[in-house]
Amino acid sequence: MEQAKNIGIRENVISNLGVNPQDAKISLTYFTISFATLLIGGLLGLIQGLERAGLYSLPAGFNYYQVLSAHGLLLLVVFTATFTIGYQLANLSHSFNGLLPKVRKMIWIGIVLKVIGVVLAVTMIVLGEASVLYTFYPPLAAHPIFYIGLVLLVLGIWSVAFGVFINYRHWRKENPGKPTPILAFFAMGVFVLWFFASLGVTIEVFMIIPWVLGWVETINVMVTRTLFWWFGHTLVNIWYLVATSAWYIIVPKIVGGKHFNEKLIRLVVILLVVLNIPGGFHHQIIDPAISISIKFLHVFMSLSIAVPSLMTAFAMFYVLEKAGRKKGGKGLFGWFKKLPWGDVRFLAPMIAMIAFIPGGAGGIVNTSNQMNQVIHNTMWVVGHFHVTVGVSVVLTFFGICYWLIPHLSKRQLTPKMNKIGVIQTWIWTIGMTIMAGSMHLAGLVGDPRRTSDTTYAGHETALSWLPYEYVFATGATLLLIGVIIQVYAVFNMMFFAPKGKTEYPVSEPEDDQPKVPMWTERWGLWAIVLLAVVAMAYVIPIVDMIVNAPPGSPPIKTW
Repeated sequence: MEQAKNIGIRENVISNLGVNPQDAKISLTYFTISFATLLIGGLLGLIQGLERAGLYSLPAGFNYYQVLSAHGLLLLVVFTATFTIGYQLANLSHSFNGLLPKVRKMIWIGIVLKVIGVVLAVTMIVLGEASVLYTFYPPLAAHPIFYIGLVLLVLGIWSVAFGVFINYRHWRKENPGKPTPILAFFAMGVFVLWFFASLGVTIEVFMIIPWVLGWVETINVMVTRTLFWWFGHTLVNIWYLVATSAWYIIVPKIVGGKHFNEKLIRLVVILLVVLNIPGGFHHQIIDPAISISIKFLHVFMSLSIAVPSLMTAFAMFYVLEKAGRKKGGKGLFGWFKKLPWGDVRFLAPMIAMIAFIPGGAGGIVNTSNQMNQVIHNTMWVVGHFHVTVGVSVVLTFFGICYWLIPHLSKRQLTPKMNKIGVIQTWIWTIGMTIMAGSMHLAGLVGDPRRTSDTTYAGHETALSWLPYEYVFATGATLLLIGVIIQVYAVFNMMFFAPKGKTEYPVSEPEDDQPKVPMWTERWGLWAIVLLAVVAMAYVIPIVDMIVNAPPGSPPIKTW
């Protein structure tokens, strides 16, 4: 009894320590890189939107695909990766009472590798040597230095991931028989999934480098394309897993409630880790080299992600309704009005959660073979990932900033900054609704993606797309305004906000919550199950692509 009491006291002391100051510097470094990248990538997004609509012409020496490549790499890879790592490391430091010294060294090495890799890759894009878009798969070929930059970027992520695994293992040895703190459990899920997802793109890049160096004449386009989507699709769901950690654990505290049954939460994390990678094939549902039976299997596997998503929706609405009724909400929807809509820490992730409803519905369209025939490679797809990533993920990230950055920098979220955050959230929401909504509509009438000039020599049908593209540009303008406000808010909270203490808002479990099952901690088992699912999904089609390969492609440069 005395031992249990002492453990309880120790846990309480640890939870009050917050993030270790040395670890806070690491997270703030990541956030600095992240939001500097967001500013550049956001500006490039507006430029390409204006150029596509015919409202702006790029300077000599630059082209639409160059800008699109930089926009995709900076926002979809660099911004999201650096924010994710900064946030997850803060969660681990808070949960484990600080990171191990050797893990900090691994993380700093990871930062250096990632920065060098990004500089190399972006430099090649700026020099006009790598206009291969975010997807970068063959037969388009960039300069070899671009791919070396990507290798360094992946090695930087692996350095952080293995540091996280070491720290987790150390904590488990020091705390036998105890479940991992829930935010640390989420972080493990994120980095386990990230490591295995990156294996596919790593193999692809090591196939591409000899090809672009001229050591081999041709490359198997279908294999490299498949390996990319092994990673590309999963990356989206890594961001989703990061966002759900805030939805499940942080939002309940902010609304004055408690988080849902931890057994369900941990099961959701495990399902998202195990089921995610095979979903990549739905990006190739039109590709001719994949059999109908394999496509059917992958449609099913892609749709299986809806199971943990629906579990999340049920759990979150339960928590929010209970908190609202606790505050006096009456009637069917009275609880909804009692939620803290004037608090940006709640408003931003709440809009993000709501946006995941149409975002998920759009994903079902993309995954369904028949409906995909209509929207494949149209602006619908671009609108879809701007809803899922640009709202459900990014708005959650923005909401996290308003408590995490003041906590790390030992400053306060002032009422004025909260108001600025609320204004920024609504500007971002309106801008993304305008832009993504018009992209969906334009895609339904055939407006193609990844195309700089869509007038097709003045064809009547093509000209009918222009009004939608003007709306794209309008929404993109609002989004850049939102980016500028958010970047201002982040750096203000880092360096200029009043000194003080900001809470790390980790919610507590329900009073009658059952004991956390220890089988959820068996990450070795979940990794084996993940690999088995990946093997079931990928071995047969990739072997078929190799055995029955058509003639390979030489490197192609179209710009």
